[in-house]
Amino acid sequence: MITIQKKNNLIIVAVIGEFTLTDYKEFEQQVLNQPHFDGKANLLFDWRDMLDYTVDVAWEEIKFIRQHGNEFDRVAVVTDDEWQTWGTWVFDLFANANVVVFGDYDEAEAWASGTGNT
Repeated sequence: MITIQKKNNLIIVAVIGEFTLTDYKEFEQQVLNQPHFDGKANLLFDWRDMLDYTVDVAWEEIKFIRQHGNEFDRVAVVTDDEWQTWGTWVFDLFANANVVVFGDYDEAEAWASGTGNT
């Protein structure tokens, strides 16, 4: 399950439980089919409560990054999971965005919204 919030130029996506293809399609629809902000949007992925993801989600993420990775300025990922951190590193390879992993949600939100430093 996912929740999606928008705050100014920031899109916050929280994943709870298993991240499924249906969830990912909802994310794509919310991000791509909505009017964009002035300039590039920023993303904050909160993966602290993500238990697992399906293989098809990993494939969709790679396709999404390759097609839309230049549409974002900052991408923050909140996790303490080593595998999710590795996945973020792969994300960073394909994106033109500045991608940073955080252990603290408040720091991630401040940085992704442009009010914090890293």
